[in-house]
Amino acid sequence: MEQLRGLDAAFVAVETATMHMHMGVVLLLEPPAREERGREGFCRFRAMVAERLHLAPPLRRRVVEVPFGIHHPVWIEDPEFDLDAHLHRCALPDPGSPEELSSLVGEIMGRPLSRRRPLWEMHYVEGLESGYVAVVVKIHHAALDGVAGVALLAAFMDLSEDQPAPEPPLREWCPDPVPTPSEMLLHGLASLGREPEKALSLARRSIEVLRDIGSPGDPLSLDWSMRRPPLPFEAPRAPFNGQISPERNTAFVEVSLAEIREVAKAFDCRVNDVVLAAVGGALRRLMVRRDELLADDLVALVPVSMRSEVVPGDLGNQVSAMLVGLGTSIQDPLVRLQRVREGSTAAKEQCEELPGDLLEAWAGLAVPAVGGRLSRLAGSLAMVDRAPPPFNVVVSNLPGPPVSLFSAGRRLAGVYPLGPVVEGVGLNVTVMSYAGAMYFGLLGCPALLPDIGFLAVHLRESLTELVKLAGRAQPGPLIS
Repeated sequence: MEQLRGLDAAFVAVETATMHMHMGVVLLLEPPAREERGREGFCRFRAMVAERLHLAPPLRRRVVEVPFGIHHPVWIEDPEFDLDAHLHRCALPDPGSPEELSSLVGEIMGRPLSRRRPLWEMHYVEGLESGYVAVVVKIHHAALDGVAGVALLAAFMDLSEDQPAPEPPLREWCPDPVPTPSEMLLHGLASLGREPEKALSLARRSIEVLRDIGSPGDPLSLDWSMRRPPLPFEAPRAPFNGQISPERNTAFVEVSLAEIREVAKAFDCRVNDVVLAAVGGALRRLMVRRDELLADDLVALVPVSMRSEVVPGDLGNQVSAMLVGLGTSIQDPLVRLQRVREGSTAAKEQCEELPGDLLEAWAGLAVPAVGGRLSRLAGSLAMVDRAPPPFNVVVSNLPGPPVSLFSAGRRLAGVYPLGPVVEGVGLNVTVMSYAGAMYFGLLGCPALLPDIGFLAVHLRESLTELVKLAGRAQPGPLIS
């Protein structure tokens, strides 16, 4: 039994009927080298997952909550674990189009994960054009962050089509007994006794950090009024900021990583700056299309990994975040890129000055009962429709493997990540590099962003514009 840490517990506590705190990824697998009939492909995939479960510990753990939400829940090894409750086989009408796949992925991402079992699912989707298969993976953010998710995904990948199966575990899996409600209540009460001392120590530490950042000798104090990143709730209200519904819609874009790197090299910036500027350009185009262009720049929340490395078995969430203006008020794409580069540099400097575990520590003090009730109250009273948004969009960039991988005998042709949509912010853009390409996964709330497909088109246009300005060819097509 292991208690959830601060951010991990927070992702469980704030989840509501409309705000699902799971992440996802769409794995596009090529047809196998040898012909497979009927259920053969799915059975082969299931066998591969079964023989590698010991390499992915979070997949057999489930959450047990403390009665009345007086303290954080715990992870236990689920004694009732059933692989077939997590693996699902489905098919699109043959031949399944990219639009039909996007629609299905939206339906899958719009359903919450059951708390009665480990918090993940895999959907094996057949019927795609040319014999391709899509595997849609969902896993709760409480179990891991994006970087740890990439590492977990590697457990189900091979470097070649016929790579031998991994060695079996040295010891037989031994699940935990499920603790009784009274045992959990005693555990929660015992843990509460240490919280006042933790809170006082954390408050002192936070005051010292804030004082140090604002000191005259600190590099962030120079021209701070001109250089400082946006603050939470300084973002303008965009059309896709408001109360979200449970439904989700998706769109996908693929581009050449080499071309994006050429843009970064040509204009002396980072790859992530190019990504952010392209998202800003796409959102500007969408708002112009809607005749809803805002005078102020939209603001992105950009997660920042605090990991120096991923240690096996130590997953969970180790992230901070920074706020970056997207230059949506600027028509010139190069001026927008320059604005984003300056803003992300200042935000990164600020993020590096803050202790990486400060957010984790504050999240660890939040009582689930209070956090959950506040989250549900905000949704029921539509408070997000009246208050300024904390930011406008989430944009996350994950490093993936640079070489081609295989899964159950099929080459991985594409990997499209999807991050959660949170209350008040109806759009998440997550990017992952893999084998020379960058894959953009857009997840939205259709009540706020019904035209997410147009946003994908505009994102490709915005990237193409930057590539042309750098003297390169056009980016690749939408998912196909």
